[in-house]
Amino acid sequence: MKQPLAMTGVRPAALQERADRPARPDEGRSAVALAQAAVRIGPRTIWSDVSLSVDRGDFVALLGPNGAGKSTLLKVLLGALPLAAGSARVLGEAPGEANRAIGYLPQRRAFDAGTRLRALDIVRLGFDGDRWGLPLPVSLPRALGERWSRGREARDRVAEALELVGAAPYAQRPIGELSGGEQQRVLIAQALVRQPRLLLLDEPLDSLDLPNQAAVAGLVARICRDQGVAAVLVAHDVNPLLPYLDRVVYLAHGRAVEGPVREVMTSATLSDLYEVPVEVLHASDGRLVVVGQPEAPAHHHDRHVMGPGEHGHAG
Repeated sequence: MKQPLAMTGVRPAALQERADRPARPDEGRSAVALAQAAVRIGPRTIWSDVSLSVDRGDFVALLGPNGAGKSTLLKVLLGALPLAAGSARVLGEAPGEANRAIGYLPQRRAFDAGTRLRALDIVRLGFDGDRWGLPLPVSLPRALGERWSRGREARDRVAEALELVGAAPYAQRPIGELSGGEQQRVLIAQALVRQPRLLLLDEPLDSLDLPNQAAVAGLVARICRDQGVAAVLVAHDVNPLLPYLDRVVYLAHGRAVEGPVREVMTSATLSDLYEVPVEVLHASDGRLVVVGQPEAPAHHHDRHVMGPGEHGHAG
């Protein structure tokens, strides 16, 4: 008899789903691991008893209503928020210790139409935006040589990142003149420019039209597959991601469930998670529609709907 899906991250069919994929040298090594983790902000517990794992090369969506703690989880992984209980490891180290190996894309940044920074300048900031001059004391000839070498490396890395995301044709254009989808590709290139082992993407599909949502989702999946990078992507709508995901993590009601889409996105699993009846409908075009999920406390503007009506470097 098939065992029910556990609430705190058991993923019984995840390996089965990926059995037909070619093995990668780093496959099977954990990029993210949380065990019985809990976070409190002031007197409020955001979530507790959360256990999950993300392997290198995995593409995982982090879902849930506003206020459920999705962005909070990313902050924990970056070492910006401490755990109140449990443990966390990121790329084999304590949170915050491996941030130079993490590409982080925060929630959508709006660029004014008059912004003249070029796309390649935005990406370059992801490579050396945290560096301010040369360390002292140092000999001038050596400093100039190192500066030239690093400058060449930066140019090569920026060009590679732009090419990887398909943004090379508009690399010289001001970021303010690009479309929303083009800007998002540039920002993903910025997160990739240091060749990270883990991508943390906070709502990268927000405000994009459906074709661009699908294009960005496919791009992230290709990066995971070809580069062996793990990706955790925060989203409100799972539908543009469905063809590409390895697993989902669904946060709600202070708890989390992790597993393949077909096991997490079910009426039984979400009803158990929310502790109220929730129905998952399968539309004729393949979309999932979640009906009946309550809004998170104190968040009346929840936009989490699974069907119609749905929203750099971590140095």
